[in-house]
Amino acid sequence: MLVESSSTLLMVDCGLSVKAVEKRLGGLGRHPRDVDALLVTHEHSDHIQGVARFAARHGTPVWMTPGTASSSAARKLTQINTFNCHRELKIGAIDVQPFPVPHDAREPSQFVFRAGDRKLGILTDTGHITAHICERLEGCDALALECNHDLDTLWSGAYPEHLKVRVASSLGHLNNSQTADLLSAVGHRELQWVVALHLSEKNNRPDLVHKSLEERLDRPRQSLHVATQDEPSGWIEID
Repeated sequence: MLVESSSTLLMVDCGLSVKAVEKRLGGLGRHPRDVDALLVTHEHSDHIQGVARFAARHGTPVWMTPGTASSSAARKLTQINTFNCHRELKIGAIDVQPFPVPHDAREPSQFVFRAGDRKLGILTDTGHITAHICERLEGCDALALECNHDLDTLWSGAYPEHLKVRVASSLGHLNNSQTADLLSAVGHRELQWVVALHLSEKNNRPDLVHKSLEERLDRPRQSLHVATQDEPSGWIEID
């Protein structure tokens, strides 16, 4: 994900090849050297595997928690900046508030970004919703939320039993109903849009996400976007 305000451009995670990321950046009218910092949520390969090569090629500063930095996946990085999940940091024109989440990683975090009086909250790779997560995401003008799986589809699907248990566990991933409940808890009249993220190709479908989330939004004033794995989304602005 890219987050931009004024002349500051941040990237959250980099689980693709450098070539793929460079192509997607170009499609959005940006160059890799425009990225002021790369923030890593956790060390799982679909979030970190392209970070070291991207940073080395383009001189991009990388930020992560000390726990993520201590993982074997981060060893290829020659220089790492670490942050405290409970302290805000400022990168250019954007204030970044990390917050801890329950996931089966060393020290995973997610983020709220603030520029001026506008706030964007990002939450993915989370096994369940905590009071602290709700507190951090309250009052956001836009939200990007994990909708990893439909629970019935997961349990009736082809995944091996141990993987089903892992995905559905309290340290796994959010299902559509959990995300809908979170949206009811933190949504408000000034919320402009929601992006559904991290959909499983085998255990979820966009129509199921729409069915779960749209009834929690004031449509059409509050819009819903569903991100896909293969096609990059365009820019979505916060007014």
